[in-house]
Amino acid sequence: MSIDSGPRSPDLATVLTAHPGREIAGRVLLFGVIWMLLAGADASSWLVGAPSVLAATWASQRLAQRTRGLSLPGLLRFLPYFIYESVRGGLDVALRVLRPRMRISPGVQTYRSRLDDRAARVFFAGSISLLPGTLSADLRGRTIHVHALDARGDLAPDLERLELRVADLFAQPLAPAQPPEAAT
Repeated sequence: MSIDSGPRSPDLATVLTAHPGREIAGRVLLFGVIWMLLAGADASSWLVGAPSVLAATWASQRLAQRTRGLSLPGLLRFLPYFIYESVRGGLDVALRVLRPRMRISPGVQTYRSRLDDRAARVFFAGSISLLPGTLSADLRGRTIHVHALDARGDLAPDLERLELRVADLFAQPLAPAQPPEAAT
């Protein structure tokens, strides 16, 4: 026997996204509060704050339309990885510069992404600079050219780990790996 308690009230996310006006108003409110926390309650700060809040609202709305949605659990797993790799990458570059004989042998390596979603691939390419001594130099389709301060080692294992994290963040399965001759 079940007891029907009548119609359920929608959750907050449903209410905010059900009507575009509410979603935009929620974003304006959120960015306005962030501005106030950063700049204080001085009315003159809104000369810069109001256009900034509107620009942030517009940008976030556009970005939200282009992405399929991020996974909250994936984001919670990505953040510690992001912080760890940021610190590791910064320390690596600093140590290379401070050592009398720098370990550098610059070069470019090519990596073929297995991410299907373009937004996820762009995020992945942008995140490559987290890895020690690396920078995404070019993204064309699924092919990413990665500049490395020391290209003597194989970057693929680190790139694969990062790609797995990005796939988890975007709640997206990775496409099957292609054989080397098909990856060109």
